[in-house]
Amino acid sequence: MLKHESRGDKVFNAVNITVLIAILILTLYPLWFIVCASISNPDLVNTGKMILFPKDISFDGYINIFNDKSILRGYFNTIIYTALGTTLNLAVTLPAAYALSRKDFVGRKFFTMMFLFTMFFSGGLIPTYIVVGQMGLHNNPLVMIILGATSMTNIILSRTFFMSNIPREVEEAAQIDGCSNFRIFFQIVLPLSTAIIAVMALFFAVSHWNSYFVAMIYLQDDKYQPLQIILREILVKSQFNAELLAQGGDTAEALQLELKTAEQIKYALVVVSSIPVIAVYPFVQKYFVKGVTVGAVKG
Repeated sequence: MLKHESRGDKVFNAVNITVLIAILILTLYPLWFIVCASISNPDLVNTGKMILFPKDISFDGYINIFNDKSILRGYFNTIIYTALGTTLNLAVTLPAAYALSRKDFVGRKFFTMMFLFTMFFSGGLIPTYIVVGQMGLHNNPLVMIILGATSMTNIILSRTFFMSNIPREVEEAAQIDGCSNFRIFFQIVLPLSTAIIAVMALFFAVSHWNSYFVAMIYLQDDKYQPLQIILREILVKSQFNAELLAQGGDTAEALQLELKTAEQIKYALVVVSSIPVIAVYPFVQKYFVKGVTVGAVKG
C-alpha cells in the first residue's frame, strides 16, 4: 500500500523533478546542437537562427571528411592503439594496485611513496623525448601504447577498491587451501572487481581515443597517425583553403562556399570523433558510479 504524500512531499518531488529535467536539458542540448549544426547551413548557425532543429540541411561537412581516405586509416590506428593500450594499462595498473593493497607486501610503504613521487614530479618533455629516442620508439607506433602505461591516480583508486571490497578473510582462506598469490589475484580478486575494472578501462580507453600530443611529437609517418591528428589536419586544411581564397581574390561565391564547408567540418569533426566513446559508455555506465565511489579515498 502506497504511503499518502503530504503537500510538502508533493512540492519537494515537483521541485526535484523540475531541477532534474533542467539538468538533463542542459546536458543533452549541447550534444544535440552540435549534431544539428553539423548538417545545417553555417550562416543560420552563426546568426542564431538554428536553435533546436537543423535548417537548410547539407551533409557537405561529412562528405568532405569521409572523402579523405586517411580517415579510415586513422580510425583503424586509433582502435588498435586504444585496444592494446587499454589492455596494457589494465595489465600494469591492477596488479600494482593489488600488491599495494596487501598489508603483508614487503616494502609496501616505500613503493607507495615512490609511485606518489611521480604524481608531483616528472622529467619533462625534453628528457622524455630523449629516453623515447634511446628506446627506439621515435616514429614507432608502439610509443602510442607503451608511453604512459599507467597513472598513479588510477592505481590509488584501484588500490582503495581492493582494500575496501575484497575481504582479507577470503584471501586467507584461499591461502590455507593452497592457492598462490597469482591464483588468488586472477581467480578470486579480479572476478570480484568488475566495477573498478570497467571504470579503469573507460578512463584509459577515453584517454587513448583522445590522445594526439604523443603522436604529434613522436610520429612522423602519416600511416601511423591516429584519428585525432588526421581530423586536426583536415580542419587546419579547410581553414587554410578559406584564407587562401580570401587573399587570392577568388570569386565571392567560391569563398563563401569554402567558408561554409569549413564551418560544417568543425561541427562534423566533433561528432565523428565522439560517437565511438558515446556508444561504448552506456555499457559501462552501471559500473561507473559504483567504481568511482568505492574506489575513492575514505576517511
